[in-house]
Amino acid sequence: MALSSKERKDLKARAHHLKPVIRVGQKGITESLVLETEQALDIHELIKVHISGEDRDQCKLSGLELASQSHAEVVDHIGKTYILYRKQKKQA
Repeated sequence: MALSSKERKDLKARAHHLKPVIRVGQKGITESLVLETEQALDIHELIKVHISGEDRDQCKLSGLELASQSHAEVVDHIGKTYILYRKQKKQA
């Protein structure tokens, strides 16, 4: 599901005040980190992720990999901080 530019803009505005709830450390993207990210997306729908490390390309790859594995959309990224979005499933 690709986000339109209007949806991206609205989500970026909603995420502006958020603090990162997921931090990617030295171990990188692990199975437990993906599960934690999925749980955070189930609860919040929109989250910020901080990726540590000095290499820009590695940070970008980690952000994209985490989004892919957690079935989320990358709304935006600035430096080492990524905004991820996954629409919540309707509660029955």
